[in-house]
Amino acid sequence: MNVAPAGFAIERDLPAGFADFYLPLHRQLTPPQRALAQARKDRLARAHRGDLPTYLPSSDATRLPWRIELPEWCADQRNQMTGPADDAELCVKMLNSGAPGVMLDLEDSMANTWEHLMAGHRNVISALYGELTYEDAKRGGIVAIKPSATVVWSRVRGLHLSQAGVITNVPTSASLFDLALIVFRTDLARLRHPLCIYIPKSESAEEALWWRDAFDALTAAKSWPRGSIKAMALIESHPVAFEMEEFLYNLRDYIVGLNLGRWDYMASLIHYNFEDARWRLPDRNTIPFDVPFFQRVRTLMPEITHKHGALAIGGMTALYPSRDDPELNARALAVLERDKANEAACLMDGAWTGHPDQNAIAVAQFPNPNQLDRRPALETTHPDLRPAPAGVGMTTLEGTRAAVRTVIRYRQGVLEGRGASLLDGYMEDLATDRIYRLTIAQRLRHPGAYTPASLSATFDEELDRILRELPPQTDELARSRYRKAREISEEMIRSGTFDPT
Repeated sequence: MNVAPAGFAIERDLPAGFADFYLPLHRQLTPPQRALAQARKDRLARAHRGDLPTYLPSSDATRLPWRIELPEWCADQRNQMTGPADDAELCVKMLNSGAPGVMLDLEDSMANTWEHLMAGHRNVISALYGELTYEDAKRGGIVAIKPSATVVWSRVRGLHLSQAGVITNVPTSASLFDLALIVFRTDLARLRHPLCIYIPKSESAEEALWWRDAFDALTAAKSWPRGSIKAMALIESHPVAFEMEEFLYNLRDYIVGLNLGRWDYMASLIHYNFEDARWRLPDRNTIPFDVPFFQRVRTLMPEITHKHGALAIGGMTALYPSRDDPELNARALAVLERDKANEAACLMDGAWTGHPDQNAIAVAQFPNPNQLDRRPALETTHPDLRPAPAGVGMTTLEGTRAAVRTVIRYRQGVLEGRGASLLDGYMEDLATDRIYRLTIAQRLRHPGAYTPASLSATFDEELDRILRELPPQTDELARSRYRKAREISEEMIRSGTFDPT
């Protein structure tokens, strides 16, 4: 849990007036957030007893002819570039990339510590006003944001997280804290478009009502007019994939689209199917981008969003381009092109990327600013969203070992303050770390030829390999972080700590 530093006082250490603004919101919205977080745990426990998620009964959301009016300023979101909000240089580069949208992330790609959170919040406000800069160490000089029509989105932390130390002896909702601090600091008159929020980690249509109530309360507290806040939401958990239409309906006054967060979605699939031996996932990087358990959600999402006038955005391609490695760069951009062409063929309206060099290729795969006038030809609007991954990819002992190495190195990056790390050409963040930890745990739960004889011995061996391969000048402090990362990672797997925290 993120904790404010010792001696912190909300009245003194956050903007003047924020405490009076925030405390009524906390009293109204933190109790239902806690209840929703508990409901998630209960639902997962039921799934592990065999009561798996499925579609909801018919309702007004699915029967009535309701519409979302998509504003012109966000009608083209063919690529939304994303990155950690605490990295000012990356934020400016993304905003200068020409991407139709940029999402500044306070969540998965950023270390969930107070220092990084506050840096991210400062950068978000500066970026919204077009004032964010960074010092270019290579070329010299200050680089600023260029004027453009890019839509700036901010992803706050999810409903599963709490924030400690802000209110004495009482945790508060991390989602609410992030939302309220951004709204309180924002002068709406200085923005080119409404305040745009990305909603992460939702697990039910009921949770959309919490976000609706939060947006209602915040706009009322600021006396903002209707339409001052707009949102997109990630579909990155298995249960909410069955409730996309109801989620949109519950948030219809604010939402403009949905996004398939593929890596958290994969982690959630493993987590919900953990007790099913048929759901032993292959080595992650051998799973094709059009695997049925992704592809069915990809085609269902545009059917639902386009039916009601909202956008459908595809997920992130993890293989990263490299200007220092021509072979890797060519492979990464070719994978990107195939992946985004597949999303466009599924009638998605855009994609996610994380590197400025990916923008032009991603945008080029989508023939028009959006595809709202098209609907996929589906055999059913209630497809099976749990097709087991039989015959997909490769499942190897080396893949298990690679997963162990990745979780150690990723966790070491977290200990250094990085929420995302480029490892072996792949951008790894909390979502992919969850996949690897769940994959290792799943292989222990349902043994096969690819299961290590001893988890601890495998962690010891892979840690030794990592330490041997470090540059000779690596100091003892850095090496000790790898040892600590190894301890934390194994303990998370043994204790079943797989929630996205």
